[in-house]
Amino acid sequence: MKNKNEITYHNKDVLSKILAENFKDKSLKVYGIDVPKIKQILPTNLPEIQVNEMRLDNLFLLEDDSVAIIDYESEVKWENQLKYMNYIVRILERYKKDEMPKKIRMIVIYTADVETAPEEFSAGCLTLKMERTFLRKIDSEGEREELTRRLKEKLPLSDDELMKLIILPLTYKGTERKKQAVKEAVELAKQITDNEKKTFVLSGILVFADKIIDADTAKYIKEVVRMTQVAELLLEEGREEGREESRIQGINALIDSLKSLLIPDETIANQLMERYQLTRGEADAFIRQRQI
Repeated sequence: MKNKNEITYHNKDVLSKILAENFKDKSLKVYGIDVPKIKQILPTNLPEIQVNEMRLDNLFLLEDDSVAIIDYESEVKWENQLKYMNYIVRILERYKKDEMPKKIRMIVIYTADVETAPEEFSAGCLTLKMERTFLRKIDSEGEREELTRRLKEKLPLSDDELMKLIILPLTYKGTERKKQAVKEAVELAKQITDNEKKTFVLSGILVFADKIIDADTAKYIKEVVRMTQVAELLLEEGREEGREESRIQGINALIDSLKSLLIPDETIANQLMERYQLTRGEADAFIRQRQI
């Protein structure tokens, strides 16, 4: 049975559109993976070759034209190797009518719960070689404190720092701590002033931490992503007009747009305060006016 908290294929494809351009030229070295930079994000809906549907976590085309399968694991089980071989066969199935990929890389990112894992799996007639990295090597608290400091001081985050923020929840041990870390990472991401980068990080967290995010948190992250995109369009209109009347129209339009998404008044008020530098009383007044 499909976990009701998992992101559906459709939603993951929508998020992938946001991630596609932003992942371009990013490096995985911040995760301890020494491979070429990402050239393109590839769809993960591979051709079915078995009755049971299996979904890989991420699929990238790298700058050396190799295809990188990335899977996240919080425990070591030999059955995982069967899953990886399934992925590889399905990727080859996708390419069977075209030129084969130059190289397929099986990259396994182990969360902080895992200390060691085999590099190879042999069944006699074939051997599967994996490229592994262990997130326990990352100083979770140190990275979180540094990201918090930079965001508090309104300093821009580098590409590597954006990638670290996306993966940060998986660097903690235990399911409950990871879930808490997801919420902490989302709150940090909301402080990013560049809306394109903010949307990228939020979408990345939602996709990378898919296995540990509960339904309510996933819904909240998607609401923040929507609000960020809507607010940016309206703010741009306000900047072009440069008049108070346009600013008020933008505020009212933003309220209407967010209400159409069934976003709570408290969340809308917080967004107005952040985007338009309103007091809480002013934000509440605008919201009440739109309800009349």
